[in-house]
Amino acid sequence: QLVESGGGLVQAGGSLRLSCAASGSTFDDYAIGWFRQAPGKEREGVSCISSSDGSTYYADSVKGRFTISSDNAKNTVYLQMNSLKPEDTAIYYCAADGTPAAATAQTMGVLEESDYWGQGTQVTVSS
Repeated sequence: QLVESGGGLVQAGGSLRLSCAASGSTFDDYAIGWFRQAPGKEREGVSCISSSDGSTYYADSVKGRFTISSDNAKNTVYLQMNSLKPEDTAIYYCAADGTPAAATAQTMGVLEESDYWGQGTQVTVSS
């Protein structure tokens, strides 16, 4: 089970930290990713992290502003979002897959097909 938290309303230029807490069965190796979906738009892959080598991937739209990290002791993955823009407004979801692959755009594609998703957390950035 994946549970997201940390969303909210913030002004442009502000910061939020999202959390994705995993419980229940866990994978020996895994990738966890963040996706977002704004009203009327397709779901977009934002970032992912690989447990096998610690690699990370970021979409161009968030590179340099967002940072993904993990705390294995807490079974939690974080997405630190800085310099937020109104176009970052969306529901943010995390997804997990038991893949040993490094974090790449292709891994985001694997995650998008995963059966393990959280319920989402709303992020709203006002201008």
